Amino acid sequence: MIVIFLSSIWSVQPAVQDRDHKFLTKAVEAAYKGVECGDGGPFGAVVVCNDEVVVSCHNMVLKHTDPTAHAEVTAVREACKKLNRIELSDCEIYASCEPCPMCFGAIHLSRIKRLVYGAKAEAAVAVGFDYFIADALRGTGVYQKATLEIKQADGNQAEIAEQVFEKTKAKFAMY
Repeated sequence: MIVIFLSSIWSVQPAVQDRDHKFLTKAVEAAYKGVECGDGGPFGAVVVCNDEVVVSCHNMVLKHTDPTAHAEVTAVREACKKLNRIELSDCEIYASCEPCPMCFGAIHLSRIKRLVYGAKAEAAVAVGFDYFIADALRGTGVYQKATLEIKQADGNQAEIAEQVFEKTKAKFAMY
């Protein structure tokens, strides 16, 4: 098992807490449950706050016909709803597998303070899941095989799009 601490310098360290095993086991159980009921792939995630499980979720991609309904994204969404806030800095997340870039993005944006995962991405890749699964955590593009064309608008269109931030900043508050 590996523990990832979110900081400006990534560090990978062995998990040292028995409680990690307990919560990671719950994430793995959720992964099995998701497959057994046909909701999606073998991925589970548990959000914990003050040593209490807030939510336990599994992959729901097939059930919701939604490619973003990964276990970690679903867990972040459900934890935010349950706690009635978008910032989860006092929470931890336990994932049965190393998160893909999208899931890592959701974890990072929610400000979760700690991520513990079980299986390395290669375990998922070995049974047919996308190769880019580990790129966000490892900071590599080794496995990435992007086929999407990406372009930024230029000129007036870019300026109009940028103005939305300046024109609306008084109407919303960040954290």
